[in-house]
Amino acid sequence: MSEPSSTEPLAGFTVAVTAARRREELTALLVRRGARVVEAPAIRIVSTQDDDQLRAATHDCIASPPDVVVATTGIGFRGWMEAADGWGVGEQLRERFAASELLTRGPKAKGAVRAAGLAETWSPGSEASDEVLARLLEQGVTGRRIALQLHGEPLTGFTAALRAAGAVVVEIPVYRWVPAEDLRPLRKLVEQIAAGQVDCVTFTSAPAVISLLDLAREDSREQALVDALSRDVLAACVGPVTAAPLERLSIPTVQPERARLGALVRTVVEELPARRTRTVDAGGHVLELRGHSVLVDGRTVELTARQTGVLSALVDCGGRVLSRPELLKVAWRDEPADEHAVEMTVARLRTALGPAGVVVQTVVKRGYRLAAAQL
Repeated sequence: MSEPSSTEPLAGFTVAVTAARRREELTALLVRRGARVVEAPAIRIVSTQDDDQLRAATHDCIASPPDVVVATTGIGFRGWMEAADGWGVGEQLRERFAASELLTRGPKAKGAVRAAGLAETWSPGSEASDEVLARLLEQGVTGRRIALQLHGEPLTGFTAALRAAGAVVVEIPVYRWVPAEDLRPLRKLVEQIAAGQVDCVTFTSAPAVISLLDLAREDSREQALVDALSRDVLAACVGPVTAAPLERLSIPTVQPERARLGALVRTVVEELPARRTRTVDAGGHVLELRGHSVLVDGRTVELTARQTGVLSALVDCGGRVLSRPELLKVAWRDEPADEHAVEMTVARLRTALGPAGVVVQTVVKRGYRLAAAQL
C-alpha cells in the first residue's frame, strides 16, 4: 500500500489500482494527489509473438491481402509488426497493408501505424470500437476481407456483426490477457470492496474487470462485490470498452472524455471528493468526512473502517439516535460481531477524534447520536 505524501484533493481517500501495464505510473499520479493506493494487479499480458495462431494469421494476410485492417491498440499493432519482422516477413506484410484501408481506433493505434511507415485511412473521434464497426457496416462489407487486431480478448460482438454482414474476418491475437500470477492481492481487494474499505477502484482494461468479477464469483462474493460497486465504491474506468462488463451488471461508472491515464486521474479527482465528502457541524466542531479519514476543525484524523462506518452512520442519520443493533448492521454488515464491538469502536472513535470526541453522545438504553450544532 502506498501512502500519500501531502494534503491534496484525494487526501483521505483509498483508491485501488487493478492495472497491469503502467501500474506504477497510475499509482504515482494518484499518490501525488493525496490518495492512499491499494495495488492489486488483476491481469498480466502474455505476448503471443511465437504463437502459431499469430504466425498463421500473418501469413494469411500476406497470401490473401485484407481489404481492411483494423488496428485497435498501439501496443498490439507494434507487437504484430515486431513479430512479423522477427519471422522475416515484415516488409511483405507492410506492402500488403499499404494497399489496404487502414482504420485505427485511437491516437495510440494511429501512432503505431505511422511508426510502421503506413498511413491510416480513418480514425474515430470517440476512440470507440462501436464507431469503427458502424463505419464498416455503413460502407458495406460483403465479400471484404477484414484483418482485426485483437486487444487481449476476443471481440466477439464486433466479429459476429461483420461476419453476419458478409465479411471474411481474420482475427489477429497479438497478445493475451491472463490472470495475475499472484492472485492474493486481488482476492484481498475483493474483500475490501465488499466491506466498503476502499472508496474507488480504477480499471484500465475490460479483462481486468472480468478477472475481478470472475475471482469474486469463485469466492462466492460476486453479489457483495456488485452491491458495493453499485452503492458505496466508485468504479472509474478509462473508457467505454473497459466499463462495458460493469455496465452490463448495471454498475454505474465514471469515465474521462479521452482514454488516457492522466484524464482518468482527473476524473477521479473531480468525482470522488464530490461523491464521498460530507461536512457537518456537531457540538461546535466541524467534521469533514473524506473516505476513511475525517478533518476535525481542519485537522486530519485517520480512522479504521469500523470507526468510519460508525461515524458515517451517525452523520447520515441527521442527529437521530442509532441503536447498537442498527450500527452493527450498517458498519459491520454481514461480519460477525456483537454489541460490545460497537461500544469498543465508539470508545476508540472518541479517542481518535480527540477534543471533538464529545460530538459522539451516548443516549442511555437507546444508543448513540451525533451532537447537535451549536448556535
